[in-house]
Amino acid sequence: QLQASGGGLVQAGGSLRLSCADSGRTFSIYATGWFRQAPGKEREFVAAITWYGISTYYSDSVKGRFTISRDNAKNTVYLQMNSLKPEDTAVYYCAIKILDGNIWSRDAYNYWGQGTLVTVSS
Repeated sequence: QLQASGGGLVQAGGSLRLSCADSGRTFSIYATGWFRQAPGKEREFVAAITWYGISTYYSDSVKGRFTISRDNAKNTVYLQMNSLKPEDTAVYYCAIKILDGNIWSRDAYNYWGQGTLVTVSS
């Protein structure tokens, strides 16, 4: 079960940290990713991190502002979001990917958590 949390309302330029708690899993995974979906838009890739945290991936729109990390002892993945912009407003979802491959595609992820809403005011 994946549980995303940490969303909220923040002013432009502010920061938020999202958490994705992974509980009850009995199988290994390749990576955990964050996606977001704004109203009227498709769900898009934001960031991903492999299980051992060796590799991280970011969309161009968040690179340099967002940082993904993981604490395997706590089975939790974090998304630190800095310098937030109104266009970052969306529901953010975390997901896990069992196999390697296209880490940017939402279709490659096997399990999804519920979303957490991030609203950035101008």
